[in-house]
Amino acid sequence: MSRSARVIWDDALTSYNFGPSHPLHPVRVELTMALARDLGVLDKVEMSGCDPAGDDELALVHDRGYIEAVKRVSASGRPDLSAGLGTTDNPAFAGVHEASALIAGASLAAARAVWEGAAEHAINVAGGLHHAMPAAASGFCVYNDPALAIAWLLEQGVSRVAYVDVDVHHGDGVQTVFYDDPRVLTISLHESPRTLFPGTGFPEETGADGTAVNVALPAGTGDSGWLRAFHAVVPPLLHEFGPEILVTQHGCDSHALDPLANLMLSVDGQRAAYAALHRLAHETAGGRWIATGGGGYELVQVVPRAWTHLIAEVSGHPVDPATPTGQNWRQFVRERTGETPPLTMTDGRNSEFRDLSGGYDPADPIDRAVMATRNAVFPLHGLDPMP
Repeated sequence: MSRSARVIWDDALTSYNFGPSHPLHPVRVELTMALARDLGVLDKVEMSGCDPAGDDELALVHDRGYIEAVKRVSASGRPDLSAGLGTTDNPAFAGVHEASALIAGASLAAARAVWEGAAEHAINVAGGLHHAMPAAASGFCVYNDPALAIAWLLEQGVSRVAYVDVDVHHGDGVQTVFYDDPRVLTISLHESPRTLFPGTGFPEETGADGTAVNVALPAGTGDSGWLRAFHAVVPPLLHEFGPEILVTQHGCDSHALDPLANLMLSVDGQRAAYAALHRLAHETAGGRWIATGGGGYELVQVVPRAWTHLIAEVSGHPVDPATPTGQNWRQFVRERTGETPPLTMTDGRNSEFRDLSGGYDPADPIDRAVMATRNAVFPLHGLDPMP
């Protein structure tokens, strides 16, 4: 399906490090890249480095006063609570600006490669820091790299960008940046804000002309319900909106083993979502697709397998779920973390689901969540909310 794919990577991307006890530990991307390399996934893509985002690029999304505050924290290592740095979620550390700007630069490099035609698809697995606000760090995120990539594309003259966020947490920072901009369609599927940070992402948050879309799913939603909701909302909106480029965020903290959230997806269900978004990139955006990582806090069992599947999907050469993880990688995991690694690339689940076209069940909380979203935004796009 893919013509060319590029992975943006630099070992220095692991310098975004809030400390050994913080959930967002860089070992998760280190293990991901090691697994993708061990399985030969990286042999099927172009690899490219990146430069840190400059101040003018960061200022496409972030207030210049905030950028200067991050730089001061970066130089001193001392907190600045007015900038959101020095909290439990976002500890202050020396070098935080440089580490954050490099992640932002990696997503900008992915956007540039796709926009300029150097690659059809591009991915930054270290990115997806979707909670960062224009003037404050939030939810483990300092600079909002997906929003920066979108803002840069708009600066180049792109007229319509669609952003789909499948992280378990609402993509609040990206929504905030583009809430009143009808050129950007933001779709977030997440655990209900009634039970999870950041407490936003209700269906009634519809933005400019219905271009903010939120599917707030009940705690306990698994593969079949999540995929039912995805297919009931995302494809019809993308087809109607007709983006020039699709940008996606792939937090894998929707997994049942994730310690910070309450959805119940498997690696297999997540893999099915990646494949669906790949198809939609070709069906609705001429194949132009920029993907990022995101959340994911089961560092060994989930993140490396989920994002290796993502890189493989971006490459156009998906990995068979039955594939063993490989002895070399397993040994590396033991040496690096002391944990027991997974043996295969599957959780042994299937990704079957019932399509909403067969009718919805008003007694089902997942169907109620889906219909709340469809009723809120479908008429604003000229679509019938009823299945």
